[in-house]
Amino acid sequence: MNEPGRTRRSGAEEPERAATRSGGRSARRGQAAGEARADAGARADAATRADAAGRADAAGRADVGTRADAAGRALRRGAVSGAVPPRRSALRARSFLGTLKALDALSAAGAQVSVRVADIDSGEAVLVGDDHLTLPVAGLGVVPLLIEVAAQIEAGTLDPLQIIERTAVDPVTVGGLWHQLKAPALPVSDLAVLAAAASDATAANALLARVGLDAVRARVEQIGLVKTALLDGFRDTRGPDDAPHVALASTGELAALFAALVNAHVVSPAVSAQVSEWLSLNQDLALVGASTALDPFAHDDDRHGLLFVNKTGRADGIRAEAGVIAGPRAGAAYALIVCFDDLSVAHRVRAHEAFRALGLDLMEYAY
Repeated sequence: MNEPGRTRRSGAEEPERAATRSGGRSARRGQAAGEARADAGARADAATRADAAGRADAAGRADVGTRADAAGRALRRGAVSGAVPPRRSALRARSFLGTLKALDALSAAGAQVSVRVADIDSGEAVLVGDDHLTLPVAGLGVVPLLIEVAAQIEAGTLDPLQIIERTAVDPVTVGGLWHQLKAPALPVSDLAVLAAAASDATAANALLARVGLDAVRARVEQIGLVKTALLDGFRDTRGPDDAPHVALASTGELAALFAALVNAHVVSPAVSAQVSEWLSLNQDLALVGASTALDPFAHDDDRHGLLFVNKTGRADGIRAEAGVIAGPRAGAAYALIVCFDDLSVAHRVRAHEAFRALGLDLMEYAY
């Protein structure tokens, strides 16, 4: 062990004492004067070490409120893999100053911002800002739809291989791939993959038509969400008789929902695993995910042990994302919604920078 007291004193003590101690070390035995001096130095050194230990202990007690000992806790199985979760080292407080600065700038520019970050082991809030607000979340409304699809598959009331015709729903081109493909029909399980991985509006509408909007709303209530609602399917244009948004949610509920998915607490472990697996295929890593350096097309089994499950929502003047990021140090569930005046590319870029700042802070938290 290092002895800070001895190191500091040896550089400051007078040359005569240093020389005496050196001579005492070379001829210890048989010289009473040398032994006396060595004994005196040892007593002084012990006192210095005791003082340093006291200061370190006091600092440790002062810091106990900002650190969580994770030695006895393991990362909950992410419902994506069946591997035994690794133990993580003690957590350290993270400031999230970059995120706070970016969100403050957005708020000052007139944007509406809501954010929540919570540790997935303890549930302790790490960053909170207006997480009670109910705001539009666009494509994030697919998540409760996927939960209902997985629940019906588990219950046996929905066949994952049932073929659904594309003509069963009105054409929509706001996002996704199916409207560009030649295949006129796909099975339910493939539509779920498209909705989760490519934010496919046509696939999501086909699933919604099959399971029913009322069933999705009942499922949302059953899992305890009161500020989250799927209002409508996707549309290229919204008329006065249509719902104003696809979905609404609060960041508080979204962060809790993703934590529950990864911890296998939504409906059942099998349902949580299936939904998490679908969401782990999401290819939109342009917001929070930009800071992970993951491959957007193959990131469900990262070689560096990074677990990242997310879903984004995009519409005019709306950017939203929720997910879970976990590494060897810690794991966090997060949600961020930004509603802004989409007047120029600069406005959009400023909103995106806030998500990327959150991504950087989350990576520091996880690693």
